[in-house]
This record gives sequence, C-alpha cells and structure tokens, in this order.
Amino acid sequence: METVGRLEGLAPGEDIYSARFMGDRCYLVTFKKVDPLFTIDLSDPEEPRVLGKLKIPGYSDYLHPYDENTLIGIGKETEEAKEGDFAWYQGVKISLFDVSDVENPRELAKIEIGDRGTESPALYDHHAFLFSRARNLLVIPVLEAQIDEGDFSGTVPANFYGEYMYQGAYVFSISPEGIELRGRVTHISDDSLLRSGFWFDSEYSVERSLYIEENLYTISRGMLKINDLATLEEIASVELGEGSG
Repeated sequence: METVGRLEGLAPGEDIYSARFMGDRCYLVTFKKVDPLFTIDLSDPEEPRVLGKLKIPGYSDYLHPYDENTLIGIGKETEEAKEGDFAWYQGVKISLFDVSDVENPRELAKIEIGDRGTESPALYDHHAFLFSRARNLLVIPVLEAQIDEGDFSGTVPANFYGEYMYQGAYVFSISPEGIELRGRVTHISDDSLLRSGFWFDSEYSVERSLYIEENLYTISRGMLKINDLATLEEIASVELGEGSG
C-alpha cells in the first residue's frame, strides 16, 4: 500500500465521525461542537481537495446515499456547552442532505427523536438501517428517552438525561420533501422500560428489520414480529429463544 495523496489540516481538533465514498467524491463528517459535512473531490487521487462544507449543530455517525445527489445522515443532535469547548449530545437525529451543489451542501430536512439518552444501534451498526427509496421507507431501532419539562422551573439543563419511554422499530417516510414518522413497532409488553433507571437491556429490544413484499419483519433476541407495511397493524408474532417451545 502506498500513499499517493493526502488532505491535511481539514478540521483541526475534531474527530472523523463518518465517511461515504460515492464515485469520485467523498462526503466526510467531523465533529467537536458543530457538524461540518465536507464534500471532497477525489477525481485526482494525488490531489484530493475540499469542494464545500456545511456547518450545522449535531453530527452524523452514518451516511447513506438516498440518490446520487442526496444523503441520509443518522447521528445525534447536540447543544454547545457553556462549561467549555465541547457539546452535549441530545436526541437521535435523522438528516437529509442535498449535495447537488457540491460547493454549497445544505440540509433539506431533519427530524429529532427523543431527548438526551436516546440511542439507536444504527449509529454504530449499518445492519440496523433499513432503507428503500422506491418505497420512501426508512426503519431504524430506537431506545427513546424523554425529559418531562414540567419537572423544571426553568430551562432544562443540556446535560440532563431523559427517562426511557419506548424501544422498538421507528418507521419513517422519507423523500426529498421531508422526513415523517409513520409509526412504531415494539416487542416489549411489560413495564421493564419504566423500571430500568439509567441502563436498559432486554431480549425484546428490536435490533433488525426487513420487508418481504408488503410485510415488515422486526427481530429481537426474543421475538420475530410481522406487521403490515402500509398500516403497521400486527399480523403475527413468534417467540424465540429458550422459552419458545
């Protein structure tokens, strides 16, 4: 392996959070307090160069092509800390980026799920990400935390964690016109979320999803569930594991 080109001094003091290579371009996200999305020209491997960048709050852990001029980003919303040179993570954020004008990328739409403490396996494992452009479909598993603002007399501190309220597959409609939550599918039927405190793990936490024809399949370690893809009404479920018989 031989280095033929390099791009240095791109974002001093920041870490690389995600990258996506598409044709002769690279889309790169770095982060410390805000999220610069860089568009990079790789047509000449010996002379890679930055074409443009977009700086917005939050960051993307994973980038996925919607089409050749549009990217989906999955990450976290953030709020700059007053205590120092960093930012507090908030809820899970899904963004849609227009990169047709490579010198001026822009955020077409975004949706934030939950408050600080909300997590998704899709942030670190692309197998948890289900997308179909033909169906305008996006599905990711989410453990959602929410803050009751009524518990505070003033502004909620940016470093305050919410309480876990829901875990399951979150089903979105996604298109260049926007991102909309269509509904959710959970495998959890008890009150374990409300009793979980600051840590939650369950064999019924949805980890994967797929669709076959007009049915949505969601999978946890303890269950396989089938829902109608259009209405999300439950069709059937099968218990898995030692107790499944």
